[in-house]
Amino acid sequence: MDLVLAQIAGHYNYWMVVVLMMIGLYVTISRGNLIKKIVGLNLFQASVFMLYISMGKIAGGTAPIITGLPGEVYSNPLPHVLILTAIVVGISTTALALALTVRIRESYGTIEEDEIQDIERGMEKES
Repeated sequence: MDLVLAQIAGHYNYWMVVVLMMIGLYVTISRGNLIKKIVGLNLFQASVFMLYISMGKIAGGTAPIITGLPGEVYSNPLPHVLILTAIVVGISTTALALALTVRIRESYGTIEEDEIQDIERGMEKES
């Protein structure tokens, strides 16, 4: 039993990734408010960032700066670099989603998905 608990505790960061991912997915799917959907997507995205950064870290590894010491272990810098790019793309996507939400609010007077669909159906019936 202690071995199982030690393995679970040893992979704490992966458990947190799964928890954050599921919370983000739940918020995105279950909420009708567009801002809450954007927050859910950002939570999901943050969990993916954590996953990649966790995979790139090696226990006892250092930054990949060659010093000439024998037996040095290096962490892989590629996941960290890719995540920096993904963060920039994520910020841009969030900014675009928020700008679209502002436009939707100006056009429909609401940011609730159900109300927007009702307004759209009313517009289709009138035409």
